[in-house]
Amino acid sequence: MDTAAAATSTTAIAPAKNHYLVLDGLRGVASLMVVAFHLFEPFSQGDATKQIINHGYLAVDFFFMLSGFVIAYAYDDRWSRMSQWEFYKRRLIRLQPMVIMGSLIGAALFYFQAGPAFPLIAGTPVWKMLLVMALGCTLLPLPVSMDIRGWQEMHPLDGPAWSLFFEYIANILYAVGLRKLSKTALSFFVFLAALLLVQLAVFGDRGDLIGGWSLDATQLHIGFARLLFPFFAGILLCRLGARIQVKNAFAVASLLLIVALSLPRFGGTEHHWMNGVYDALCVIVVFPMVVAIGAGEKRVDGFSIRIARFFGDLSFPLYITHYPLIYIYTGWIARSNPTGAQGMVPALLVAATAIAIAYASLKLYDEPVRRWLSKKLLQRTT
Repeated sequence: MDTAAAATSTTAIAPAKNHYLVLDGLRGVASLMVVAFHLFEPFSQGDATKQIINHGYLAVDFFFMLSGFVIAYAYDDRWSRMSQWEFYKRRLIRLQPMVIMGSLIGAALFYFQAGPAFPLIAGTPVWKMLLVMALGCTLLPLPVSMDIRGWQEMHPLDGPAWSLFFEYIANILYAVGLRKLSKTALSFFVFLAALLLVQLAVFGDRGDLIGGWSLDATQLHIGFARLLFPFFAGILLCRLGARIQVKNAFAVASLLLIVALSLPRFGGTEHHWMNGVYDALCVIVVFPMVVAIGAGEKRVDGFSIRIARFFGDLSFPLYITHYPLIYIYTGWIARSNPTGAQGMVPALLVAATAIAIAYASLKLYDEPVRRWLSKKLLQRTT
């Protein structure tokens, strides 16, 4: 159930600047990998060694790094003419409309998900589900006592919203002061955050970076460990001017990302630390390299750039709206116990439906609402 927040577009938040269209496209690639990861996940029956597209959960950490890079690019030079409240308004306009849509879709499909996989749904009254929906629209995290599904999620109607909760925390930390850090001070902060990440991945009980979606001490530890390094490393990469120029940057970076997210789990059930080392290397070494390759592409047109732009636009709506369909699919697998081959056609239908819902949400709701809110609420600055 892992994987972020694909929540920031250079086109959307920095319209007066050149855009990193390849970075936007990579967010779309990662979102598609998230959908694939979630479609395969029910067949593993909780055994991480059997999970296909095994490291798809790391897409969350990649999203955080992209967001940090783009936030620094869009806002670092604007604070002399922009208040904190103006910054918060811009972030809310960018993210909150689709957060609301994700909660509404989750509520609409909630009772279709009832079954052995989700033991609490059948006994959940409508009024309680609607209360959870309303709170989900605010992105306020829910305690375990308000769980209505049985998975102890802080957002039971739309699980992936947990990463947006942490995205907002990162934005607040940036705005209240960490944006003022020098490159040296920021580098030290990022180093400490890397140690926290390594401690979780290599020395934690699981040997991976899975988790962060519950409002308890253990899951909050996981969530902050996953957030702090990639987000602020992304800011540091932008400030250091990290760019790697290669031919066919979108294809090369996409391939690196797909391979990193798809490799099988390392170390089996006996040597968890080996997989933890892989997770840490992906986030600390591979993802910065992928971001630098994406940022090194200067072209703004061409076939690959048009593909990148399309997937970039689709990325956040797809990420934040697909999971209610995954709940239904997971419930069907728990009831019917199909083979992988029998689940293939339904999985493709779920993926196609998720993409269609995301595209319709983008064009008919998200873009018009953000334009209207921007016109009404934002200062007009040059």
